[in-house]
Amino acid sequence: MALRAILFDLDGTLLPMDQDTFLKAYFKGITTKMMPYGYDPNELIKAIWAGTEAMVRNDGSRQNEAAFWDCFAQKFGEQAKNDIPMFDEFYRVEFQDVQKVCGFNKEAVAALEKLKSAGFKLALATNPLFPSVAIESRIKWAGIDPDVFELYTTYENSRFSKPNPAYYADIAETIGCAPEECLMVGNDVGEDMSAQEAGMDVFLLTDCLINKGEADISVYPQGSFKELLEYVGKEEADVR
Repeated sequence: MALRAILFDLDGTLLPMDQDTFLKAYFKGITTKMMPYGYDPNELIKAIWAGTEAMVRNDGSRQNEAAFWDCFAQKFGEQAKNDIPMFDEFYRVEFQDVQKVCGFNKEAVAALEKLKSAGFKLALATNPLFPSVAIESRIKWAGIDPDVFELYTTYENSRFSKPNPAYYADIAETIGCAPEECLMVGNDVGEDMSAQEAGMDVFLLTDCLINKGEADISVYPQGSFKELLEYVGKEEADVR
């Protein structure tokens, strides 16, 4: 099938970052915000990780947002859901400081512009573990208008997470493409290359490579955004 859509990961792909540095800044910000409301920092971090795991394990029976907050409430009680507006405020305000630990890649912005102009559908396949306000912010940190994407996944609009192949199948269905018409571009071998299991083609962006399982990456098309554009051009030429 001809390539019609290109999916991009965000963190470490369109938005350069060191994951550990990002998480450190994120947790410092959210614990500082919520401590005055009675949240012990260590317990809050544990609850966020537990909620994240609940989203990763989500079987599709509910949205990730519900999976997270139901798990979070098991730790702090159902009344904790009343504090959701304060968490949302954190993402609108204090979370913006986390941009300081992220980079910027003009080649990523240019690549999106070229691919959009070439007629490809673009989707942001970032792991949907954050609310839309946080994901929209990180898209903008990368110098990108969120409207360039047909879809960007958030914990409100997703019922699976990476590396579940069903996550990628859902994206393909939402944007009106067969998985075989999609290319997934990402920097995390374990999370992003699993799109192959859904029937998608993949490209490994190596600028901020994550390969926790020390897999053999020679099996994947790979490189920087320059090589990505060359790969997409070759694929199109082969189809024609």
